[in-house]
Amino acid sequence: MKKSHVFTLLIVLVALFQSCNSNSQSAAAVQDIDQAELQKLAKDPNTIIIDVRTDMEVEGGYIDGTTLFFDFYGSDFKAKIGALDKSKKYIVYCHAGGRSAEAAEIMIKKGFKHVYNLEGGFSGWTGKVKR
Repeated sequence: MKKSHVFTLLIVLVALFQSCNSNSQSAAAVQDIDQAELQKLAKDPNTIIIDVRTDMEVEGGYIDGTTLFFDFYGSDFKAKIGALDKSKKYIVYCHAGGRSAEAAEIMIKKGFKHVYNLEGGFSGWTGKVKR
């Protein structure tokens, strides 16, 4: 094989490898955030906060700024999530972070790109609470 053909083949292989690599890097993933990051993200009007606790849990209070309440255990949970605008940013929380982590993963699988899970959930929240 001529050196020029080998060189061309090498360039093609490198380009192919980099394109595959860049696709995996751009894949959406849930980002765990703390209270300070939530407060910073919440200032963006394109950010929506979702509480995925049960109605009974929400009655005890919820994080100020929360606008959506979708019970993770509700039969219509996935339908409600699927109806949301995928171009927005979403912060999801529950009592301790487990259900919200699962909810956030569901959102990523449904094509959402900007999904954040509040570490520690409502039980770790020390900020303003609404009732």
